[in-house]
Amino acid sequence: MTSFLQGNTCVFGLQWGDEGKGKIVDYITEHAEVVVRYCGGANAGHTVRIGGEKYSTHLLPVGIFRPGVMNLIANGVVLDPETLFQEIDGMTARGVAVSPQNLRVSYKTHLVMPWHKQEDAARESSSGESAIGTTKRGIGPTYADKMQRSTAIRVADLQFEERLEQRISSICSERNKVLKVLYDAPPLDWKPIFEQYRDLGRRLLPYVDDVGHLLLNYRKAGKRIVFEGAHAALLDIDHGTYPYVTSSSCSALGLYTGAGVPPQTVQNFVGIMKAYSTRVGGGPFPTEQDNSTGIYIRERGNEYGTTTRRPRRCGWFDAVAVQYASDLCGTTEIALTLLDVLSGLDVVKICVGYKHRGSTLDYFRADMDTLAEVEPIYESLPGWKAEISACRHYAELPGEAKNYVKRIESLVGAKISMVSVGPERTQTLMR
Repeated sequence: MTSFLQGNTCVFGLQWGDEGKGKIVDYITEHAEVVVRYCGGANAGHTVRIGGEKYSTHLLPVGIFRPGVMNLIANGVVLDPETLFQEIDGMTARGVAVSPQNLRVSYKTHLVMPWHKQEDAARESSSGESAIGTTKRGIGPTYADKMQRSTAIRVADLQFEERLEQRISSICSERNKVLKVLYDAPPLDWKPIFEQYRDLGRRLLPYVDDVGHLLLNYRKAGKRIVFEGAHAALLDIDHGTYPYVTSSSCSALGLYTGAGVPPQTVQNFVGIMKAYSTRVGGGPFPTEQDNSTGIYIRERGNEYGTTTRRPRRCGWFDAVAVQYASDLCGTTEIALTLLDVLSGLDVVKICVGYKHRGSTLDYFRADMDTLAEVEPIYESLPGWKAEISACRHYAELPGEAKNYVKRIESLVGAKISMVSVGPERTQTLMR
């Protein structure tokens, strides 16, 4: 029996994001009772296809598509309440039920404010070629204020309107001074911001709960819980390719503080990886193919951001990087996605090591300067011409495709139990 059918499961990305976590979380939540989003903000984008319909979530946990599942937005998330309600209204209009009966938000969750977005956009624009490549949604500045503490606003603050008014007025005044000096940005008027967040707070209040307490009780009651990661291990603020990372602890390690549960809560760690590599924005990318191969992968895989529609950089599978991420996260099994994208290639390549300053480097260093200098060592395998998106059982795959899966599995060092050959739920092959 596949492990995620028993116990609690954490799902996370093993590359630079966009691995198809939404689809796999949706697949696994058929057997879940609770789904928890524990990191990131509206800069994340998870896509699910159900019966030919495409749905994209940014803040809502993917369990929202499963009737009877409780969805929790935990304290490790930074919440843009305006975006949340846009998403809720959009889902409701399409017949997806979203209410306090199946969605709760932690009172400890920090809020994205308008000055965070203004700062994010201004910093990126002024950085020129050294820009990190953020989505300009205010995520990084919100996490920075979380650590700064005195300039942060949490969901809990929304229920005390008089104090909220004072805090918004004070913080906005301070930020206007800083943004004027650093970026010559126009001042923000605090009063409309207060009125907007006061009204958003009133609407949000029925959803607000003590998510950590709920999780501890669900665990005691034996509820099956899925922890839904955003972004991926190589974008983790501590363990990714810093500084070209996101602003949260988005590896599996982040779930404990991001959700407020002890390590014993989770038994299964399901890593998601593409059959190739992609990256958005700046940062080192050893296996990038800025050529016809990269274009082939991008177009077949529709490699454009769910949130931003930015074209993703594409390249060959990097087993060195994924092994690092897998070991870091304690991966117990892997879902391999987008294998169908590689159909039609005569040869498929896997990076099995790096050359660095005349020496072989067979392990991954999450160091920008080192990665910028490495030359990948490739192993070539025969490709397959047949389209495989119609396959519904692993045994139906061409031998070359199965050999590719086996070789990746041996290099990464964790069992590949699922192989995805398309976006639909039915295009997930158990192995």
